[in-house]
Formats: sequence, structure tokens, C-alpha cells
Amino acid sequence: MFDRLSRYAALPIVSSSLDASGRTLPPYVRRRFLPAVSAHVTLVLHTVTAGDRLDNVTARYLGDPSRFWAICDANRVLDPAQATAEIGRVLRIAVPNL
Repeated sequence: MFDRLSRYAALPIVSSSLDASGRTLPPYVRRRFLPAVSAHVTLVLHTVTAGDRLDNVTARYLGDPSRFWAICDANRVLDPAQATAEIGRVLRIAVPNL
């Protein structure tokens, strides 16, 4: 269902579940929790500067802008826009867990 590099690739898909009234729900992916910061190996630290965008930072260090979620995970950021919103913030760039 998901690309092997997706943050959702390893999550189980629930294919048969019932709602409170007994109706069958369509298939869905189980909830994803942010991994512990200790689960990441830091490659480098990046200090956010004016004009930084998370996709560009991700492409620079990880070679693929669509892997922005790996930087979010390593910094316990839920909203990707928050990662580069504060100039001077230091972001951990870590080896993504796949």
C-alpha cells in the first residue's frame, strides 16, 4: 500500500473492524507514534537559517526531499512547518529508521 521508504510502510493495516454500531469499517492503517529520540543515530546538526525549507534541508542531508518526516521524527516535531519556523533552531539530522 505504501512505498517501502514511507513512514507508514511498516504499520499494520486493519482490514476488518467494527464501529460502535456494528458496521464494518473500511481498511485503515494503525496509528503511528513518533519513535524515541534515542532510536536515531545523529549524522549532523543543522542550524536553521532564514529561508530554510524542510524539503531542501532534507534533500541536502538525506538526498530525498520526501523523507522530511525522518528529520521531524529525530526532532520530535509533529508539524513539519515547525521544524524550520524558528531561525537558529538546531535540527538533528539522523539516520532514518526504516
